[in-house]
Amino acid sequence: MLNKIKINPRKQILTVYIVLILSTLAVFWQVNQYDFINLDDAIYVTDNDHIRSGVTLEGFRWAFSITYPDWWMPLLRLSYIFAYQLHGLNAGGYHLTNLIFHIMSTLLLFWFFNRMTKAIWQSAFVAAVFALHPLHVESVAWIAERKDVLSAFFWMLTLCLYVYYTEKLVIRRYLLVLFSFALALMSKPIVVTLPVIMILLDYWPLKRFESKKGNLFLWQLKEKMPFFVMSAVLVIITLYTTLYTKSNPSLRNLPIGFRISNVSVSFVTYLEKTFWPHDMAIFYPFSMQIPIWQVFGAFLLILIITTFVIVMGKRLPYLFVGWMWYSIAILPVIGIFHLGEYAMADRYHYLPSIGIAIMLAWGIPSLFPHEDIRKKILFPASVAIMVIMAFITWHQCGYWRDSISIFSHALRVTKDNAAAHNFLAYDLDKKGKTNEAIYHYNEAIRIIPDFPEFYYNKGCTYAKLGQYQRAIEDFNEAIRLRPYYANAYNGRGCAYADTGQYLKAIENFNEAIRLEKDYGDAYYYRGVTYTKLHQYQLAFEDFNECIRIKPNYNSAYYNRGVLYLNHGYIELGCYDAQKACNLGNCELLEAAKRKGVCR
Repeated sequence: MLNKIKINPRKQILTVYIVLILSTLAVFWQVNQYDFINLDDAIYVTDNDHIRSGVTLEGFRWAFSITYPDWWMPLLRLSYIFAYQLHGLNAGGYHLTNLIFHIMSTLLLFWFFNRMTKAIWQSAFVAAVFALHPLHVESVAWIAERKDVLSAFFWMLTLCLYVYYTEKLVIRRYLLVLFSFALALMSKPIVVTLPVIMILLDYWPLKRFESKKGNLFLWQLKEKMPFFVMSAVLVIITLYTTLYTKSNPSLRNLPIGFRISNVSVSFVTYLEKTFWPHDMAIFYPFSMQIPIWQVFGAFLLILIITTFVIVMGKRLPYLFVGWMWYSIAILPVIGIFHLGEYAMADRYHYLPSIGIAIMLAWGIPSLFPHEDIRKKILFPASVAIMVIMAFITWHQCGYWRDSISIFSHALRVTKDNAAAHNFLAYDLDKKGKTNEAIYHYNEAIRIIPDFPEFYYNKGCTYAKLGQYQRAIEDFNEAIRLRPYYANAYNGRGCAYADTGQYLKAIENFNEAIRLEKDYGDAYYYRGVTYTKLHQYQLAFEDFNECIRIKPNYNSAYYNRGVLYLNHGYIELGCYDAQKACNLGNCELLEAAKRKGVCR
């Protein structure tokens, strides 16, 4: 799209690399100072014992297992394990890693488009849109979305290697493409569409279809079959983890009709936000009342554009390839099968946006046939667009500094956002702003009155305030709405224990463990309750079980250590006291040393 400057092409390419790196760093460097947020970051990193155990054989085994809380993404898990080994719980290190992957993906994107087309400035425009678009802040600034930048890196690397393979069809290069694709699949399931993108690139700009004779279908089938098989295997694994392992419950059970209606509207909304990035939020609530004119209008627009690019496919192949790239890449996440209540997500724009950038980079110059006009208009216009985009992105980054900031912003730019109220309340509660937290929990309940987690969270806040009866009432409501809600039984058990109703507490802990056999917290709190009932053997057993499930459970070592020391098991008690100290609580060890019990 940008005009060719009369300098050596190698210097032009070097200039593009430098500008892409510096501009991306200038926009995103601020994330280095940002914290974890309370949506998913705890599940993936801060409260994940497998991650916090560091690089271990058990950690590698877990990384390749099919378990909650996510799909099968072993490479993502390994990246967190190594990140923890390097950075501990310093959020800045995780943010910088995301940024590095984003920059490398941008450079690879420029490389393979320039390699295919020899159009330096069009390729630079595509890479710059990818690097600086405001909708991509979520993928870069959210630690839990490491999966986006990681899978994008291997997506780009796979295409680079594929372009390299098409230049010389040898098995060694082909195997490199397969290997890179396997790494992409192990980063995030969204990359299953990549083989179709390869076929699109064969059509344009590689133009491999023109050089092939005979049955094009059989040629493509033979070459791409291993990729499609690998994609199919991952789809099966993903469906298995979705259907047969625990996953986050939806806020509401959404009828398929509403989902289909939302597909067309969200598809067009992504397009709208591509050109006018506004009101960006971490969570977009699903509207149960989508106007029928919006649904049919969106379907009509999609049909018109799709028909046009197909008809013009031979004359303007870049429009066809760009539109199909966008449509196919966004298909797995467009909303028909998703589990949550969110209508769309900025992160789903990350890879599909490249298709729209392709259409702009090669389509707009075709409207200006004269070279002089391109020099005077397109280059400065493109620079202006990038500067504006970079500023909006920099500003959007600022909302990601912590949970309160990002969810407060979401409430300002969306309506009836129950999830944002819930997550904002959770963080306010952690910071001691309990009255504000309860207000936001009540707002979430007002919007969606039948979602048990809101009652559970509010009950936990009331319990911290010592308002145990209110807490029990909220836990009761959570259990009424979801009879199999183990957390609610555990919370109610804690509330009963804190009011001295130990037998009722034991009953609730028993039910929590029955529902979730590896519930470490329930074993711990039941152990504490048994201790108060002087049933020490049962308390030992529960603390042992808790530590088996959660090897880094500080309080379990502390309380078991107290029991050991009180019952004369000095060596075992000192071991637990030392272990608790290693995990951050040295109170027991220091007390034992003062008494001369432990060294």
